[in-house]
Order: sequence, then C-alpha cells, then structure tokens
Amino acid sequence: MKNLYALGLQQVQQELITLQTPGLYWITCQRPEDARSLLRQVVSHQQTVTLISSGEKPRALLTPEPQSGPARIPLFSLPSNKSSLLQLANDFARVLNRKNGLLLFFSNTAQWEKLSSEELTIWLKRMRRLLMEKQMTLLVITSGTSIINLRNHLQRYFRQIDGVAHLEYEQDSWQYRINWWYSADRLLADRAIRLSFIDQQFIAASEAEQNIPLSLNDENQFLAEESVLEGAPPLSAQWRLFSNNDGVYTRAQQANAATVIFSLANNHDINALAKMVHSLRRSRGNALKIVVREMNTSLRYSDERLLLACGINAIVPTAATLSRFLTTLEGIQGQQFTRHVPADLPALMQALQPLQQRGYLPLEGFCSAVQKLMKNTLLPENDKGLMVALRPVPQLKPEQVLTLCKPRRFGDLVTQREDRIYLFLSSCRFNDLDIALKSIFSLPHDELFSNRMVWFEDNQIVSEVHKMRQLTPVTQYDLPAVPVAVNPDPSPSAPHTRAAQVPQPISLNIEGVPR
Repeated sequence: MKNLYALGLQQVQQELITLQTPGLYWITCQRPEDARSLLRQVVSHQQTVTLISSGEKPRALLTPEPQSGPARIPLFSLPSNKSSLLQLANDFARVLNRKNGLLLFFSNTAQWEKLSSEELTIWLKRMRRLLMEKQMTLLVITSGTSIINLRNHLQRYFRQIDGVAHLEYEQDSWQYRINWWYSADRLLADRAIRLSFIDQQFIAASEAEQNIPLSLNDENQFLAEESVLEGAPPLSAQWRLFSNNDGVYTRAQQANAATVIFSLANNHDINALAKMVHSLRRSRGNALKIVVREMNTSLRYSDERLLLACGINAIVPTAATLSRFLTTLEGIQGQQFTRHVPADLPALMQALQPLQQRGYLPLEGFCSAVQKLMKNTLLPENDKGLMVALRPVPQLKPEQVLTLCKPRRFGDLVTQREDRIYLFLSSCRFNDLDIALKSIFSLPHDELFSNRMVWFEDNQIVSEVHKMRQLTPVTQYDLPAVPVAVNPDPSPSAPHTRAAQVPQPISLNIEGVPR
C-alpha cells in the first residue's frame, strides 16, 4: 500500500490534499509569508519530515514553531545558485532515504529563473527517477514576484509532476487553485477553493448563502440613470429610468438579478460609484448585472481596475454608440458574476491605488516607493506600470530637465541618477507612454531627450531598482527635493569660480558740463 502524506488544509476534500509515495508535487505562492505559513501547516501534519531551503535559513522558516508535528526535523540549506540546484538530485541520492519521510523544498522564484527550459526538464526527470527508486515524496513550495512565469512554465510538465497548485492572496481571503492533482490513483484537475487563515491554519471558507438570490423574477428588468439612453424614452416596460445614480442605487438594493446601469461623467465620481457597486455586489449577490457607461472621457486604467474589483460586469466606453451599448447589455444577460469581491472596501481601494505620492523624490524614496508597489499582490502581475530612463540631449543637464517635469497623477514619480532622469508611471500601459510623457513635460519630449529605455515587467523593474541602489554613490541619495538648473562656468578651464561682484559708487568728472 502506498504511503500517503497530507497538506493539512482544513475542511478540504481529502483527494485534493493527499500526496502519495512516490510523488513530486509543486505549489507556488504569490507572497513569501503565505508560502512560509503553508510550509508550517504542512510540517504540523507529518510524523516525519525533512526540510531543505534555498535563500533562507531553514530554522527561520519554522518560526513561529508549528502547532504540532515531529519532535525532530532534519534541516538542510541549499546555496542560492544554479549549480547547487542542478546537483540537488545527486545530493538527495547520497543523503536521504525513505526514512526521512516527506521532503519539503522551500525556494524562491529567482533561483528557478536561472535554469533554461531544457535544464528544468532534465532536473524534473532526474528528480522523478530518484523519487521512484528511493520511494520518496517531494513537495516544492516556491514564492516570488515573478511567480506567474514559473506557473505558466510548469503547465507543460504534466508527465513529470504529480500535482501543481497555486495559492493567491485576495486581501480578505486566499484562493487555492489546483491545476491538477494526482493522489490515491485519482486525478483531479481545474479546482478552485477559497481559504481563510485562522489560528495559523488555512481553512476552506464557505461562501455566504445570501450571495445566491432567492428569486430571479426581475432578471428582465433594467434600472438605469436616464442619461445613458442619450435622451431616448424607456425602451420597454421593463426599463426604469432615474435622474441620478443615487436613485438607481436605492432601487437596486431591492433587486436580485436585474441589470443595473450607472453613468459616469466625471473622474471625481469614481470613489462614490465604487462604493455603490461594491455594496450592491456584496449584498445583492452574483446574479445582479452591473454596468457603467462612461459619458465623458474620464476613466483611467487604474479606475477601471478598481470598478472591476468592486464587482461590475462591464464598462461601456465613451466612444461606444447607443446601439453598441444596447448590444453590450444584451450580451451580459444570463451571466453570473464569478470573481471574488473583498469585504473591506477602504483596504481594497488603498491596495489598488497604493501610491499616494507624485512628482520628484530623492533616489532612495523613489526606489522604496517603486519596490513597495511591486510587492502589491492585488495589482496584476507585469501590469503595475512603466519605468522609463531618459537621457537628456547634450545641450541640457538633468537638473535643467527636471524643472520641466510636472507629473500630475498620483503614482507618477521622477528622480535623477547620474546623467539620466527616471520616471515611474503607475498603471500606465506601454501604448500610452507617449501620451503620458507629453502630459508630464512642458516641452516636446522628443526634443529634450536623446534616447530612452522602458521596463514594464515586474522582475525587470525590481532588478533595475536594485541596480540603481547598488551602483549609485551615497552622495546622490540626498539631492534637493526641488532641483534647480545649474549655469555652467564661463570658462571650463578656470581653476576656481570668480567671486560675486559687489556694486561700487563711481564719481564722474562733470567739469565743463552746464548745470
């Protein structure tokens, strides 16, 4: 009979948390703290376990101590380099055997990025062959900022890996998504479980019953702000029009499956609209269809993301005609909203609009702000913004260009390092870069800069920020908050700067001049 181990997730179907022997399983996590909590929970449900870690001391991973588990745990530390990873199977063959119980390998995404696709394939085949020979089970737990790349890459190794899953933080809960999981001679795939974290344990959370409407007898009704029809009367008896969004919201609080349509004419109304949408989605359930029609060009990318996170089904842009708007409404009929909407709206708004700074920051403040944003797991991976390095034309100094740089949006930051200007544009997409630069600089940016470099992936931005910190002299960390243009010396070869001239009175000889 096969040896079976358990992940220890509470109130979860047994087949989804069982690891068989021999076996190779892999769980990825967005946040390192979630990976550590999961590791301690797994340890607490074993009789024998061996822990191998890379990049962190194994003893630190077990702090605080698991609630239960074996009294003695063999600990091994692996250097965070490519060669040690490639030799891991050989090390296992020499040191470990079936008596070591479940093998846990805790690692960071950055270490796996050092392997090519061919090297990872060879690593998996060697490891699987060893596990079969030794009759052992290995669980790899990996976390890091660019975890999405590793997740996508693991999809091709169905034959080498017995189970692949991902733990993702969603502000007030966690989603545990199983790509596939093989245990007890059963294969389960494409499952999603919502988890809570209580008393240092991940526990399956039951969704609130009130999210399921008791009656769908209003599914053909339309509750709309009157301006969305561009002056047209109600299109049928099922349409009810209101003079403002507050009226729509009040009536929608009694709806179960109706289509609720808000208008948006000004960017200043975003927060109020987000509160209405969030309240309706949380209280009235997933059958409600919520639509926002943009009446004027006012939605930024970050605003769209906030409204989507609060629970809307569709956003209709300004350019859409009335007929296209009605077609959109027809297309969402019968839909069920499936995404999770966190309960804490202020925390959600703060997480999706995290940078409350703009303009010039000293280099250290700039790097800290960008790194903080990159660690935000509620923002989409590789879509948090752009970092741009701009080199001024030879006729201009960076300090002079900074006086022309006026970021207006929160989250748009600028700093200087050596002869370059660095910009971070939060929630800006690559195809909008020229529009953003035109708005930020008071003169045409093509005339101010000789070249530019752009980074848009999370790991690229994090790597560049790290380089900026490592390669910058300490004296450049405390530049003045408002840089001032510096006039060049009149004589470059002059040994020292001429002292400032003081005006002196002069008496003129005025003899012979008539008074």
